[in-house]
Amino acid sequence: MEALAATIAARREAGEESYTHRLLVGSVDAPLKKLMEEAGEVALAAKDVEGWATSSVAAALGFDAARGAQPDAVDVQLPAEYGQAVDHLRYEAADVVYHLLVVLERYGVGLEEFAAELNNRMTEQERPDGAIRLKDEYVRRR
Repeated sequence: MEALAATIAARREAGEESYTHRLLVGSVDAPLKKLMEEAGEVALAAKDVEGWATSSVAAALGFDAARGAQPDAVDVQLPAEYGQAVDHLRYEAADVVYHLLVVLERYGVGLEEFAAELNNRMTEQERPDGAIRLKDEYVRRR
């Protein structure tokens, strides 16, 4: 993530041939639209994963019911399409993270500041030792 964030920051100085540069310095609508588009694609990809998983479970349950069996556990064989759907979900999630980091860079929110925001949302017990946090005076919420 650090390498990606640094690469995105460096692209601010690249030429117009750089897609990232255009997202950083061009119309604000471009990176925001891409972020929304990619988030929607993640949602659809997750639904595909869920669909393959639930249809596989349903098929296993139907097979057991047809045999008159009432097993304590169900032996589910996930099809190759399930793995492909998970791969697609991961691919789309990477697009969301990239476009989110572009938007954050555009507005001067660095990776450490973003991590600190996430760390602030954890309880003391959940937060790793030494984790960076935002100072209370920088947290402005209603």
